Amino acid sequence: MGLCFPCPGESAPPSPNLEEKRAKLAEAAERRQKEAASRGILDVQSVEEKRKRKEKIEKQMATSGPPPAGGLRWTVS
Repeated sequence: MGLCFPCPGESAPPSPNLEEKRAKLAEAAERRQKEAASRGILDVQSVEEKRKRKEKIEKQMATSGPPPAGGLRWTVS
C-alpha cells in the first residue's frame, strides 16, 4: 500500500524513466491549461458564433461611417 520501503529480500520497484515522467507531466499541464481555458463554457461553438456575429456587426458599423447628425431626440413635456 502506498510508497514504502521494499520488504527484506525483495528488490526495490523500478524508478520511472525521466523522459516518461517529463512527458506525463507535460501532458497533465496541457490538460490543465485546456480545462482552465474552457472552464465555464459549455458550448464552445455558440461562443465562437457570437464572437463572429459581433465582429461582423462592428465591421459593418465601421464601414457605414458615423451616424447622421442629430439622431433621435427626446423631449420632456
